[in-house]
Amino acid sequence: MLKSRLQELFETKIRDEVKKERGYENPMQVPNLVKITLNVGVGEGKDNPKVLESALKTLATVTGQKPIIQRSKKSISNFKLRAGQPVGASVTLRSHLMWHFYDKLVSVVLPRIRDFQGISVRNLDGRGNLNIGLKDQLVFPEIVFDEVEHLKGMSITIVTSAKDDLEGGFLLSKLGMPFRDFKVAEEIA
Repeated sequence: MLKSRLQELFETKIRDEVKKERGYENPMQVPNLVKITLNVGVGEGKDNPKVLESALKTLATVTGQKPIIQRSKKSISNFKLRAGQPVGASVTLRSHLMWHFYDKLVSVVLPRIRDFQGISVRNLDGRGNLNIGLKDQLVFPEIVFDEVEHLKGMSITIVTSAKDDLEGGFLLSKLGMPFRDFKVAEEIA
């Protein structure tokens, strides 16, 4: 498979930089990207199958991989929800697809967000994984505005092999993630 531009850069240059700057003895100690998960919630998908179909099409277009339907695990009468009804869609990217998506996310998608100030380090979960929420799917270049019937937000989770937020944030910032306050967090820690 063809390697992403960012994957090549990581393997040739960034891994060695992180190893040297963080004081790792072995290159295998350097954190790495493990997977990227995209989730779209479609609560009204139980009543309107077109909304679920639209979310599946969007995820397939954005990632190049077939999404799976997430179904409710239990019934909740207040939401008129029965167990087994569709409530969302998700895709898990690994290997070369993950690297291509991450490169596209950092270099194309995030700069297209209106009034984008950067990602906060508070979005790191304590184990070096980053969670990003997007309000609509129109920031992806593959999505054609005229074909979108339902605007849906999505959550993106970037899972790393880092042990803590400082390691994960350092790796992601080296990979081009535009953190707005990572330097301050790095100085505090």
